[in-house]
Amino acid sequence: MDMKLEVVVIPVADVDRSLGFYKALGWRLDADFATGDGLRVVQLTPPGSACSVIFGDEVSSAAPGSAEGLHLVVTDIEAARAELSGNGVDVSEVFHDAGGVFHHAGTKQRVPGPDPERRSYSSFVSFSDPDGNGWTVQEITERLPGR
Repeated sequence: MDMKLEVVVIPVADVDRSLGFYKALGWRLDADFATGDGLRVVQLTPPGSACSVIFGDEVSSAAPGSAEGLHLVVTDIEAARAELSGNGVDVSEVFHDAGGVFHHAGTKQRVPGPDPERRSYSSFVSFSDPDGNGWTVQEITERLPGR
């Protein structure tokens, strides 16, 4: 049976501020529903993604800004950084990890610049939304076998 990741819930403090932030990234607004009992659900989808994010009022009991390790995948990390920066996002410089396998949590073992061999899966930038939810953008130019 196929199982596909459809939605990731991210905890935010100010729904309208978050809506503005993600729309400014060019993400498609799929839904913005409110009920009379205080529930508000906002769903947006990054361009080209099959998975969306949801946030809102009474959607998550997690502390706003507590999500980390959210990943976006691009084919050109430098172009992605330029686009994010151009959209007003405080985005890191391009980096790779000293270990070369995957990035460590936080900023541990970050080496400035893209992977010197430009290997797929090995170059990154990072940014946070207005609440501090942490996003990593990873360059993938060629998928591993079976992917």
